[in-house]
Amino acid sequence: MKNYSYKTKGTCAREINFAIEDGKLHDVHFVGGCPGNTLALGKLLEDTDAQRAVDILKGNPCDQRGTSCADQLAQAVEQALAQEGQ
Repeated sequence: MKNYSYKTKGTCAREINFAIEDGKLHDVHFVGGCPGNTLALGKLLEDTDAQRAVDILKGNPCDQRGTSCADQLAQAVEQALAQEGQ
């Protein structure tokens, strides 16, 4: 299992930590942000196919920010998958 840490841009959450093992997401944890939403995202995405999570979450905006915690997670996972060559 490989752990990742991503510094967010344009969201209330400052950082996202997660792991990927065999193409699946694990231990998604947001530092900051709306606790109800970020905890729910972590629970919903546990053991989810990482690319599927990117496909679902990418481009979801929060208000007028042009991004969101979910979108930032998608970007982080996408970068991690690229590093892993997937």
